[in-house]
Amino acid sequence: MSAQFPKPPFKAQKQAMPGNSADMDPPPDYGEESYRGSGRLANKKAVITGADSGIGRAVALAYAREGADILVSYYNEHEDARETKRLVESAGRKCLLVSGDIKDPEHCRELIAKAAEAFGRIDVLVNNAAHQASFDSAEEITDEEWDVTFRTNIYSMFYLTKAVLPHMSAGASIINTTSVNADSPSPQLLAYATTKGAIQNFTGGLAQLLAEKGIRVNCVAPGPVWTPLIPSTMPMEKVKNFGSQVPMKRPGQPKELAPVYVMLATDEASYVSGATVAVTGGKPIL
Repeated sequence: MSAQFPKPPFKAQKQAMPGNSADMDPPPDYGEESYRGSGRLANKKAVITGADSGIGRAVALAYAREGADILVSYYNEHEDARETKRLVESAGRKCLLVSGDIKDPEHCRELIAKAAEAFGRIDVLVNNAAHQASFDSAEEITDEEWDVTFRTNIYSMFYLTKAVLPHMSAGASIINTTSVNADSPSPQLLAYATTKGAIQNFTGGLAQLLAEKGIRVNCVAPGPVWTPLIPSTMPMEKVKNFGSQVPMKRPGQPKELAPVYVMLATDEASYVSGATVAVTGGKPIL
């Protein structure tokens, strides 16, 4: 079965941050032709950050085909975001696009308010947006880079979670994207890996804090996944061989992550909270 997925070496390629899905070779597979919904999220209302492309787009597509309406939060990748909106609406669901900087707490409060106004409630929050950059030494990491990474990757989760809770009721779900880097940090991704460890800890603590409210909190830990983040943040030689280090010898496609986010958002996962679900191509996390 794995033969259907692209394996490295890939074409050497470089993009400016934050990257564009349409310019990737091979193009990421979001499940456009393969994901089949079965009503598992019927009439749920979801907010997904970083849903213009990558894992976020695949989750938005899967949620829509499972019956959910979605607010797509993204930075400034308008072309990619419009494609996500097209995919969601082609599944017959509502899609609201909100661009802006989730490092800003006021923007986080505004986008949750827009979702609540449009949908009446929020059943699922997927904190997925992330920033990463690669450095060969600690001295290369500026104070500003460290700050941007933390504010994008972990501060925003706190801002959004705090804002969303008044609009959630028992049975709601918060799903955070951490990484294999939380347990096995890449030295070239020091700032990013540190935030991913924080996300895992944030998830575990929040799950306990919200259990009495009936709100579940979990996180997904991807390994290497073929998204615009890769050619826009990594050296071309690493892009060329991306994913070759895991047992499956290839990166995951975004569509291979989406079913886990679906499962964690369903009512069937009512006893799953505080968990980290690894999707790593065979590399164990401890």
